Amino acid sequence: MNRLLKLSRLSPVRFCVQNVPVAAVRAFSSSSRNLKNKVPEAQKLFQEDNGLPVHIKGGTSDVLLYRATMLLTVTGTCYALYWLLVASMPRKKE
Repeated sequence: MNRLLKLSRLSPVRFCVQNVPVAAVRAFSSSSRNLKNKVPEAQKLFQEDNGLPVHIKGGTSDVLLYRATMLLTVTGTCYALYWLLVASMPRKKE
């Protein structure tokens, strides 16, 4: 009976919280966050009519990411087509 009382005092939540380091608890504390809502600024940027497509309106980093993605896509497609061509050619008999 005494053992049952000891186990009932240790709820699963309390047991888990006791094993969490102090730094992890402080990182998720709600009093330490000072976040600014950046959505209205992003909406203004992406909705203005400046003739740019939406995937490069973010600036230089968006342009670089777009070009890198296109380069990888074209290179991968050419590489796959090359190996498809190689695989379709009959082997020479020696």
